Amino acid sequence: MMHTTVGWHVELEFMEDDQHTRAAAMVRLPDGTELRAHGRATRHQVDSNQPRVGEEIAGARALNELAMRLLTKAHGEIDADSGRTSGPIHA
Repeated sequence: MMHTTVGWHVELEFMEDDQHTRAAAMVRLPDGTELRAHGRATRHQVDSNQPRVGEEIAGARALNELAMRLLTKAHGEIDADSGRTSGPIHA
């Protein structure tokens, strides 16, 4: 059995102000497809300003959305190849 190593390039970018953090996630797949997703976080006014925490929350939300887009893409390819409906998995 031969093993193959494949890599994906994932990018996360953040835009922040004192109250909001927005994250943009993008993955490039070996077939040339680029999938994109976004996440947001809002700091409650009584919380201290911790940009790293906002990035973690917004980034996690963007990556979660990206994961769902990957599942949808994969199920579409399964359906096209098999002629049946596999349907995406929802967590």
